[in-house]
Amino acid sequence: MAIGWRDDLLTGIREIDDQHKELFRRFGDLLTACREEKAAKEVLRLFMFLDEYVISHFNAEERLMLSCGYREYLEHKRQHQQFVRQLEELKRKYRDEGAGLSLVITTNQVMIEWLTRHIEKMDKDIVPFLRK
Repeated sequence: MAIGWRDDLLTGIREIDDQHKELFRRFGDLLTACREEKAAKEVLRLFMFLDEYVISHFNAEERLMLSCGYREYLEHKRQHQQFVRQLEELKRKYRDEGAGLSLVITTNQVMIEWLTRHIEKMDKDIVPFLRK
């Protein structure tokens, strides 16, 4: 799967769309840093950013869901928690194995594909509730 933002992932909610684009950009940066065997300092910097940004983004989405009484809030929040656990596992993999091909594959398969599916299926479902 190619890394990169696709306009078909737009939700129509600017705040959320901008955050999604930033997540894709930063995961792409992480993949590039791993493929090019950049210094550990750069990879760790990207992980630190992603840690904070993912939590901030999920909190923003969850506030929006609560504000409109979104019926699937708890399931959506559960999926966010799952993603955070997967990010923690990715960092563990980096600490244990370094920034090799395995980390690139895992980042692409687990994080980017999950994020894409989540936006397509879960995040877009929120939009009609927010427009009421």
